[in-house]
Amino acid sequence: MGLLSSANRCGCKNLLSCNLLRCACCCSWIRGVCGRANREETQEASDANRKKKKRKWFLGFRGGAVREVDEPVTSSESKKKKRKNPVTMPGLQKGKWTKKIWKKKKRKNEQSGLAALVKEISLSNSPKHRAQAGEILRIGNNNIPSRVFTFRELVDATNSFSTENFLGEGGFGRVYKGYIPDTMEVIAVKQLDKDGLQGNREFLVEVLMLSLLHHPNLVTLLGYSTDCDQRILVYEFMPFGSLQEHLHDITPNSQPLSWHTRMKIAVGAARGIEYLHEVANPPVIYRDLKASNILLDGSFNAKLSDFGLAKLGPSGDKSHVSTRVMGTYGYCAPEYAMTGRLTKTSDIYSFGVVLLELITGRRAIDTTKPTREQILVHWAAPFFRDKRKFAKMADPLLDNKFPLKGLYQALAISSMCLQEEASSRPLISDVVTALTFLADPNYDPPDDIKDPLPITIPNIDIETSQIETGGEEQLQQKEEESSSKGI
Repeated sequence: MGLLSSANRCGCKNLLSCNLLRCACCCSWIRGVCGRANREETQEASDANRKKKKRKWFLGFRGGAVREVDEPVTSSESKKKKRKNPVTMPGLQKGKWTKKIWKKKKRKNEQSGLAALVKEISLSNSPKHRAQAGEILRIGNNNIPSRVFTFRELVDATNSFSTENFLGEGGFGRVYKGYIPDTMEVIAVKQLDKDGLQGNREFLVEVLMLSLLHHPNLVTLLGYSTDCDQRILVYEFMPFGSLQEHLHDITPNSQPLSWHTRMKIAVGAARGIEYLHEVANPPVIYRDLKASNILLDGSFNAKLSDFGLAKLGPSGDKSHVSTRVMGTYGYCAPEYAMTGRLTKTSDIYSFGVVLLELITGRRAIDTTKPTREQILVHWAAPFFRDKRKFAKMADPLLDNKFPLKGLYQALAISSMCLQEEASSRPLISDVVTALTFLADPNYDPPDDIKDPLPITIPNIDIETSQIETGGEEQLQQKEEESSSKGI
C-alpha cells in the first residue's frame, strides 16, 4: 500500500513498473529542470536591468532626456525594428551633439590659426602693435581670406618672379604679375621685404584690414603666403596700373587722361574713403592716400590699395587717434604732421591734394621744380586768391578741353578739403555728391557756383625737419604717454 500511494503521489501511470526509487529520481529531475528555468529567468532579468541602467547613463552623458521604459524586455525582432525606426526623444536629435562638437572644434582651429598668424607676424618687442592687431581681429570676427598660397604656387605663377612680370616697387616690396592656371586668374603678387620691420607690420595690418573691408572701390585681397619665411600678398590684377602712371609718368605714345575720366577717378577714390569713414564700423582712417595708391581697372574705376598704414578711427568720446606721423610728405594734413593727432579729416586733406593733382597734372612733391613750386599746395595757394588765374591751374595736357564752370567747381571742392582748420573741411559724403555731378559728361554746372576758397600754407617745415631727424621718437613717446593716461 505504501508503494502504491507513493506511486500515485508522483503521478506515474505505469503503476506496475514504478517503484519508490524511480519516483524519487523523477521528482528530483523535475525539480532540477524547474530550478534551472527559474535561474535563467532571473539571469535574463538582471541582464536586462543592467542594459537599461547602462543606456540611462549613456543618454545622460550625451545630454539627452531619458525616457523611462516600463514595458518588459522585447524580443530580438522588435529590437531590430526599433533600431530601424528609432523613437525621437525630447531634447535629443540624432547627430545634433556631434555637429555642435564639430563646429566648436572647427571654430577653435580657425581661431588658433589666426592667433598663430598674429603671434608670428607681430613684433615681439611691440605689445602695442599686437594689441592693435588683436582689436582688428576681434572686430573682423576672426575672418581671414580662405586662400593661403604656398611659395611654390606663387613661384610658378610669376615664372620665378621674373623681370618680365615685374610691375613696380614700393616702400615695402616689389609687385609682380602672375597667373594661376587652376582658377584662370590673373593676379598681382606683392613680395614684402622680409628683413624690414615696417614690412612685417604692414603685412599683418593689410591681411586683417582687407579681410574686414569689402567695397568695389577697394582692391580685393585674394590671399597671402607666409611659406618659406616669406611675406607675400596676392591681389586682383588691375590692368591700368596706378593713377600716378597715367598722370605723372606719361610716355610720349600714351594719351593723357580726359577731364571726365579724371573726375570719374576722383569720385571712385572718394567713394572708397566714404566707405572707410561712414560705413565701416568702427571707421577706418586710410592715412596713405596718394596717386600711387589709387589703382585703375580696365574701365578706369579707381580702387584704393596699400592698407598697411591704415588705423582704426577713434571710438567713444575720443576725437582723434594719437600716433606717430607716417605717410607721404606733401599729402599729410598740417595738424597731423605737427601733433600726431589723426582724424578722418586728415584723409579729407589728402584727398584735396589728390584732386588738385588731377586738376593741375602736377605732382604733390616735385623736386625738379623751383624751390617755391616744389610743394603743390604752396604753388597753388596764390592762384586761389585770384579768380582770373583759375584757368591757368588746369593741366596743359588737357589742351583746354574742359568745362570752365566744371573747373571752378572742382577747384572749389579741392580748396574746401585743403583748409588749414580741420573743422572747416567737408564730409566725404558731400564731396562724393559734388564730384558725382562733375563726372557726368552731360552735367551742366549752374552759373552761381561758389568761387574756390583761399587756402593758407601752415609753417610745418620746421616740424617736418624734426620728424626726419629724430622727432618721430618724441612723437611716439608722447603717443605712449597719452595712451597710458587714457587720452
